[in-house]
Amino acid sequence: MKKLLTGFLSFSALSLALAGCGSSEQPQQGAAGGAAKGEPTKLVISTWGFSEDFFRKEVYEPFEKEHNVKIVMEIGNNAERLNKVRQGSSDVDLIYLSDYYAQQGIDSGAFEKIDRTRIPNLNEIYDIAKAPLGEDYGPAYTIGQFGIAYNPNVVKTEIKDWKDLWNPELAGKLTLPSITSTTGPMILDSASKVAGSKEFNEDQAFAKMKEANKGVVKYYDKTSEYVNMFSQEEIAVGPIMEMYFKDIQAAVPEAKFVAPASGGYAVMNTVNIVKGSKNKELAEDFINYQLSKDVQEKAAKAKVDSPVNTSVKLTDEEAKGVTYGEETINKLQKLDMKFVNENSKAWIDRWNREITQ
Repeated sequence: MKKLLTGFLSFSALSLALAGCGSSEQPQQGAAGGAAKGEPTKLVISTWGFSEDFFRKEVYEPFEKEHNVKIVMEIGNNAERLNKVRQGSSDVDLIYLSDYYAQQGIDSGAFEKIDRTRIPNLNEIYDIAKAPLGEDYGPAYTIGQFGIAYNPNVVKTEIKDWKDLWNPELAGKLTLPSITSTTGPMILDSASKVAGSKEFNEDQAFAKMKEANKGVVKYYDKTSEYVNMFSQEEIAVGPIMEMYFKDIQAAVPEAKFVAPASGGYAVMNTVNIVKGSKNKELAEDFINYQLSKDVQEKAAKAKVDSPVNTSVKLTDEEAKGVTYGEETINKLQKLDMKFVNENSKAWIDRWNREITQ
């Protein structure tokens, strides 16, 4: 069976040149030109709706001034925005998607191939983020960790790794992601590993999920469901993205987040250029800018996105709730999204028959 994981992630030597805004590696000016006069070029970005004020003020406006650009946003979730691009019903230039959906876009021919020579800041980011879906396509501009949160007031056994979720003492306190969620395939992969498989084994994974099913309160589809259940003590333990832990801790200050000993899973958000964009070079300039130390540091300190630029330095306080640092990044496991997409329908059908029937 095809191997599901690429294994533990390597970290290459860093380039000596700094990539921050204003450095010698400042993005080249695109067709619009930073010094150009006249009407600004419209750059349409398809993205999520979270932290819109932050992105407008701290990310988009400086780029607009530098390049004589007017950035227009199209807001929505991964699926609906990707569908619009596939149908050709929008004039999007750049699209932000999780790696799971970005792979679907690649498979359907929805994206342009990028010119990596125009994006020098690629040399400044972690190896895992440089080409998560192949050299022809866009980088991950942020990486989140999928780990485990728990309430020590309720869960008296220590949680250290994925295998601990199968402890019978957690019955009636546990939540797991639904197979249809972004992280569903990750919990399925962890089940395969807990069952003893070095390579993904579907049968062993589903057998292990049946064991866990006995103690699951609910399979969640949205992070908001998890946070609500946790704050009301309907559940006390379960896997979740590290970036959402601050919402849990706001409700339950004693809550703990665990980076699993065998490695959390990398959840990567990518940025790609849409097929047929009339502003390809300008879009490449924006990607380079998105990866710069200045932008990455602002987003990390605001706890909006975890940084992939290796030049970003955070204090312990600034790093709370952020997936940060070489040691953490190197331990993350990465799913083969092409393999996931190829098998997703079969897994969902089997899950519905055997797990949530």
